[in-house]
Amino acid sequence: MPDFIQIRSLYKIYNPGPNEVRALDGISLDIEQGEFLAIVGHSGSGKSTLMNMLGCLDAPTSGEYLLEGIDIATLSDNRISNIRNCHIGFIFQGFNLIPCLDAIENVELPLIYRGMRREKRRRQAKESLERVGLANRLNHRPAEMSGGQQQRVAIARAIASHPPLILADEPTGNLDAASGRDVIDILLNLNSEGHTVILITHDTEIAKLAGRIVQITDGRIKSDTYHG
Repeated sequence: MPDFIQIRSLYKIYNPGPNEVRALDGISLDIEQGEFLAIVGHSGSGKSTLMNMLGCLDAPTSGEYLLEGIDIATLSDNRISNIRNCHIGFIFQGFNLIPCLDAIENVELPLIYRGMRREKRRRQAKESLERVGLANRLNHRPAEMSGGQQQRVAIARAIASHPPLILADEPTGNLDAASGRDVIDILLNLNSEGHTVILITHDTEIAKLAGRIVQITDGRIKSDTYHG
């Protein structure tokens, strides 16, 4: 059985020519289903560019990306959009919640794009918020919640469609230490339930909580280590 994710010689080159910038410089990586992988690196190392490739948010200059055996480069834009919406849950540093919507409405939003009927999406949104400990905040808007609570709403939104892959880009970056650890604990629980979790972080202490750490420097993999 092929790995859940297969990347071969992935390049992302800006301004090709004498002054080109290689954001990704020949990345090759295999990720098994159910892994918790942390990708670490300094600002400008290429880790967020790699996240954009994994999330089908951007296309590489060259190279191959297979997700569940499917070559992403061969797909239409509509099919790629469907994969982003149904197979990948995104969690960002900035929460990206809609200020005028309450928690359950924010979580429902991607389910609306999937065409899910109202009763079902409301039920799944409620279940997701309960899973992240926000059963008593369903009707609170972002401004009425702490940063940690807002990030938990964002996690609930990411998992509401039960995606097999969760991409978390610096999810603790705007949080205090306690709230950040709560977020990581939720990700660890999701991973224990079978979700593949890829965490982008510059925090090496947080990265150590993952089962595997890939360090990127100047668009290349510097190290790839497994932990107990």
